[in-house]
Amino acid sequence: MTATILAETSIAGVPSASGVEIMGPSAYVIGDDAPLLYQLDAHTLAVTGRVPLFETTAFGTGRLPKAGKPDLECMAALTWPDGRAGLLLLGSGSLPTRARGWFVPTASAGPTAPEPVDLAPLYDLLRPHLPAGAVLNLEAAATSATELLLFQRTVGRADAALLFRLPLAGTLAFLQGQAAAPTVQTTPFALPAIDGSPAGFSGATFVDGLLFVTASVENTTDAVLDGDVLGSFVGLVNLETQQTAFARLAWHDGRPYRGKVEGLAVRRAVGQRHWELLLVTDDDQGGSTAVLAEVDIA
Repeated sequence: MTATILAETSIAGVPSASGVEIMGPSAYVIGDDAPLLYQLDAHTLAVTGRVPLFETTAFGTGRLPKAGKPDLECMAALTWPDGRAGLLLLGSGSLPTRARGWFVPTASAGPTAPEPVDLAPLYDLLRPHLPAGAVLNLEAAATSATELLLFQRTVGRADAALLFRLPLAGTLAFLQGQAAAPTVQTTPFALPAIDGSPAGFSGATFVDGLLFVTASVENTTDAVLDGDVLGSFVGLVNLETQQTAFARLAWHDGRPYRGKVEGLAVRRAVGQRHWELLLVTDDDQGGSTAVLAEVDIA
């Protein structure tokens, strides 16, 4: 398996990109320092719209302060129980202030008013499944036809990369207070490392029966504080066999990419075992880039 960068461009005006989804002609991007959902042209990657998620006076510098931000790290395209298509945005859960989320309907004319979602009851169900000493820190989400998939990133530990698997319909109904608590299944995964530092899940998307993931490596053991970024991986996860395949993201000349990939979406299938991906990165200084990459399964 190889993951090769085709191009990288800055996303002007989008701080700390943390997730991306492609729906029709639009790419939607969230940032963990932003109170906005950004709409981009999926082809040119130019910002075409901004959807305010909540009111705040703390965005004057262009980045929300770490202490109070909802830390939006997860986004998944799905159908709400009432039949509306849209995006579910989720905070990481690493602090009490980060258990907030929003459902943003995406009508044909564009996104409509966001609807707040209290994630605390769901996150209370997840915490007992964590390994001893691990802090809840969700960094990626995806949906299959029947499941909501949430990915735990535990920095500095090789034994705590987890996938939470929940029934999709039941979990959405639970979030609306209309159903009992869903059953939580957990699957641990062994992720690759760079210079002895283990990778942690950072992005996910489920397309055509394939679960694509990204994992990035930071030299830190703190779920809140950032560390030196060492590189990123792109992978495929087989939910049935629980097997994984990963490739370190690299430039055409073989140089390892040193950026922190935070999310991915599949742009198109180039061939039966060949895909073009749109990745988004966060430099931990408020900057974001869009990376086009090709993944080839040998």
